[in-house]
Amino acid sequence: MRRPPPDDRFDRRLLAPMMFGAALNPLNSAIISVALTPISIAFGAPASDVLWLVSALYLTSAIGQPLFGRLVDVFGPRPLSILGAALAIASGVIGVLAPSLWALVLARVVLGLGTCAGYPAAMHLIRSEGRRTGQASPSSVLAALMVTSQTIIVLGPTLGGVLVEVGTWRATFAVNLPLGVVTLVLCWFLMPRRSGLEPAKADRPRIDWIGIALFSVALVGLLLFLMQLGVELLWGLGVALVVGAAFVLWELRTPQPFLDLRVLAGNGPLILTYLRTLLSATIMYTVIYTYAQWLQDGRGLSPAVTGLVMLATFGVGVLVTVATGRMPQVRWKLLVGTAAYLVAALLTLTLGADSPIWLIVVVMAVLGIPQGLVSLANQNALYAQAEPERIASSAGLFRTFMYLGAISASAAAAAFFGPRATTDGMHGVAWFNLGAGLLLLVMSALDRSLGRVGGSRPIEGELDD
Repeated sequence: MRRPPPDDRFDRRLLAPMMFGAALNPLNSAIISVALTPISIAFGAPASDVLWLVSALYLTSAIGQPLFGRLVDVFGPRPLSILGAALAIASGVIGVLAPSLWALVLARVVLGLGTCAGYPAAMHLIRSEGRRTGQASPSSVLAALMVTSQTIIVLGPTLGGVLVEVGTWRATFAVNLPLGVVTLVLCWFLMPRRSGLEPAKADRPRIDWIGIALFSVALVGLLLFLMQLGVELLWGLGVALVVGAAFVLWELRTPQPFLDLRVLAGNGPLILTYLRTLLSATIMYTVIYTYAQWLQDGRGLSPAVTGLVMLATFGVGVLVTVATGRMPQVRWKLLVGTAAYLVAALLTLTLGADSPIWLIVVVMAVLGIPQGLVSLANQNALYAQAEPERIASSAGLFRTFMYLGAISASAAAAAFFGPRATTDGMHGVAWFNLGAGLLLLVMSALDRSLGRVGGSRPIEGELDD
């Protein structure tokens, strides 16, 4: 029988299901990268078709995160987390048995839905524990959640390479079988049946399925347009605008909306957090998408050396998060982190085909500072600014803006790089990031609400025995 947790400290038993659930999405985002070429060879499919394995997860996650978040707010984190783990297991089965590329795409869609519950459920549990224990900002728990995602992103490609080398590309799908089972068991036995934030059964609101459908169609149209900017997909932008307008009208009229736009419109600080997340994700993913290509094409490094050089970014990011995670204040993190983005962009403008390795490593290390500061600051701001009763759906929408940034970065990378990742194209990326960083800096400096997020001192003892 599950013993009651201590009254004044975060229930440490929740950490394992939270971390496993939240790690499934970033793991599968990173692990697929090394399997794309073997899958292309196995099915004789062109690279353009194989990339749908990446896009399918992004599309499904961008739509599914706020949907699952809303369901978590209504029904609680435990049932949705169990459902998500079951879907992850199902995706592993489909991937192992898939007879075609499009069956694999289906597996990634199922996987995208299955991994959508993890982050909203974790934020819901952190908020409910914060209310129960009286901790205004359990900053060390939020930092642990961020470190988990960052570490998984670093290790994902390496794990994928090992799985492909030891087994086959199907092993990158099969890995979700044991991970899904472990997550399901942890959620079943360690998550509480009720968190205290969800409404009583008699008071549960009606699920706005029409609003969900309109939101999904509008977002699919927008994402398809952003994924391949061009006249041929301009219809996607038209669909996004028309259906998006219908979504807004419906949400303003329905008594129990999927996204309460009236409340959201009145929460300016949260909207600014979403916009900062979009900008910072665009910069971060632009780095991920372009630097590795340039290091190999423009600088002539081998894939192995490229991976080691880029490890500086992720390593510094994890160290910065660990060092500053217990500090709930966000303004200085945003300002310092954004300034590091600008410094890195300026340094990138000095790089060329004959640049020394040490200078490239310095640039990559500087890029790790904002990865550790900005992402954590935005997450802490979200925790403080979202309504407690809608924390999970707000967290899901937070992830949607992150995916929009990732897809925007992919479009930017395609625009600056042609057939080859040239130094001139890399300098264009640097100017792009410099402009986005300046906008992010202005937004952070002028947002006075950030001064009210976090106390004057770091909060101690959330995870102390």
